[in-house]
Amino acid sequence: MAQSRADAQRRTRTADGGSAKHKQLDAFVQPAEGMLTTSQGVVVPDNHNSLRAGARGPTLLEDFQLREKLTHFDHERIPERVVGARGAGAHGYFEVYKTLRPFTSADFLQEAGLRTPVFARFCGMSGERGSADTVRDLRGFAVKFYTRAGNYDLVGASAPVYFVQDAMKFPDFVHALRPEPHHGMPQASSAHDSFWDFVSLAPETTHALMWLMSDRALPRSWRMMEGFGVHTFRFVNAHGATHFVKFRWRPRLGCHALAWDEARRLAGEDPDFHRRDLWEAIDQGAFPEWELGVQLVEEAKADALGVDLLDCTKLLPEELAPVQWVGKLVLNRNPENFFCESEQVAFNPAHLVPGIDFSSDPLLQGRLFAYLDSQLGRLGGPNFHELPINRPVCPFHTFQRDGRHRTAIARGAVAYEPNTLASGAEFRVDGGQQGFRSHPEAIDSPKQRRRSAGFEDHFSHATLFWNSQGAAEKDHMVCAFQFELSRVETAAIRQRVVDNLAHVDARLARKVAEPLGLVADGRAAAGRAGFRERRERPPVEASPSLSIESADSPLATRRVAVLAAAGVEIGALKIIQQALAEQQVSVKVVAAHMGVVSTSSGQQLPVDRCLLTTSSLGFDAVLVPGGAVHAQALAQDGRAVQFLLEAYRHCKPICLIGEAAQLLRLAGAEAGSTPAHGVLVAKGEPAGRVPLAQAFIAAMARHRHWGRPQLDAGPA
Repeated sequence: MAQSRADAQRRTRTADGGSAKHKQLDAFVQPAEGMLTTSQGVVVPDNHNSLRAGARGPTLLEDFQLREKLTHFDHERIPERVVGARGAGAHGYFEVYKTLRPFTSADFLQEAGLRTPVFARFCGMSGERGSADTVRDLRGFAVKFYTRAGNYDLVGASAPVYFVQDAMKFPDFVHALRPEPHHGMPQASSAHDSFWDFVSLAPETTHALMWLMSDRALPRSWRMMEGFGVHTFRFVNAHGATHFVKFRWRPRLGCHALAWDEARRLAGEDPDFHRRDLWEAIDQGAFPEWELGVQLVEEAKADALGVDLLDCTKLLPEELAPVQWVGKLVLNRNPENFFCESEQVAFNPAHLVPGIDFSSDPLLQGRLFAYLDSQLGRLGGPNFHELPINRPVCPFHTFQRDGRHRTAIARGAVAYEPNTLASGAEFRVDGGQQGFRSHPEAIDSPKQRRRSAGFEDHFSHATLFWNSQGAAEKDHMVCAFQFELSRVETAAIRQRVVDNLAHVDARLARKVAEPLGLVADGRAAAGRAGFRERRERPPVEASPSLSIESADSPLATRRVAVLAAAGVEIGALKIIQQALAEQQVSVKVVAAHMGVVSTSSGQQLPVDRCLLTTSSLGFDAVLVPGGAVHAQALAQDGRAVQFLLEAYRHCKPICLIGEAAQLLRLAGAEAGSTPAHGVLVAKGEPAGRVPLAQAFIAAMARHRHWGRPQLDAGPA
């Protein structure tokens, strides 16, 4: 059969879009059974007792049921990912807004409205599989597109840049970041000597360090986190014309962060916070969405940008290449089985489809090898593509044979190409026009181990990122650097870091250095071996889109806690509840005990959460209704006061009605007559209830109110 004809047929057979992968996976789902058998199908009559020589005798080796059960149990765990071990994923679809035919021949980007099934996985980068979700870290954001022309993997991250420029340094960076080998600590943390020793000696890491110390490293939710392709790729259209392309994911719910203290406490109180958040949102029908954006640059004009597109430690500001939003990603189905899908899914940036190609980014070039090599070890052999989660939805055929875990049964005597024995006609794949064809990039250079001159600018884009942050975001970054470096025991390492920061911004370096008892010296950094003198002037001084400080966004799936005690007045509460429900906000009543609390009007208000087991960490805002008896009871309850004070310190919106206004003053958080940012105080009179509800919604749309004073007030 001719190659072009076969290609056309397979596309036709997979034209059912987003449901194609679901139908394929359903064939592998095991239904519940009414009997228990061995792996060979033999019915098991007793699954409670091993075969013994008498009731009190030794267990017999011939008990094949016991041996099979224990053997499988002993081999249930597979090696975890070296990077990105802690994570979770979900199924969904990608829908194109408009054709990208002028730029790429990629089949899944040709037709407006075309839906392509996907599987997306989010993860932390530094922690092991048993670590917590909310640690300070950059996150992985990988999407597998099951397209009609084969699988395409966009393997990205929550930052547009990475720490090293060349794959040669990738193992060194990861080794420095991971727990120190002599004692295996700390887990999922960069606050230790080996990490900062490495980055202080490798100034190319500076820009990514700024992202790691920023609010971007503490996402409120994976659903509220941006994603980036990190590297530069190529779009190639049907005529062979090319554009460099950068990929970006924008969450529909906005991009929001946790407070640092909040993230630390959540790591202990709910280590699965992000995983649970994603699962519950999908389970409740609040499907997460992101828009896919592309930044396109004609190759002939790339050198004139003033940004080296092959250097993954630099970003491409929107001011130079506007983002074109070309489609949306919707996750609408949780996995049936975490191991079989989220753990066994195998991403690889080398999984391309016709119309998309690589650039010569040296870190990307190394990843093309490393991901495949990692899957071979982690998933036990070369046939991991046959696992249900990794199978393409389009027909596929190779002459690869055998190997561990082979499931496909190849017919006939032919396992080679060209051949005539398979069908009687000659089958040959030798320079055809169909399928993937690498872009014929002209290369005329000597072999050498050196980097391009543009790679030697290590600080200008770190400065661009710093300049783009809001005042509160800058304060958070300073505090993050101070915290991390205070955990570093070697004084010389701390000094090298602040010396490097002096080349980013003198004020930043000074603020970080002062509480550490240091003085930043940029001249000392310039004299060290890894330092490069070159510094380009970026075409823009700042890029506002890099800040997430003041972005308003939809409230869907946000969580509001209502603190309640006996005597609570519910007139205003009902109005606000109704307004929040219209915004798809979840409202939970939190009290000292489960069951119900009596209202001031004698009604019974159901309680959803108990203060004994619930803190403000799981909520985005707090509402305290009025009522004198109710407010007095809360003021005498240490857990309730702590709940409110904690929400205040984490800069969450707070609404206090009537007598409840005294609670923050009792906690020492509100000293003045004017409420702090994001704190609403109202009498709760009927005429003001609707405006109060709208004001509370507006305060929640800001997510956090970082300008709030006296955050250290009150007990810890």
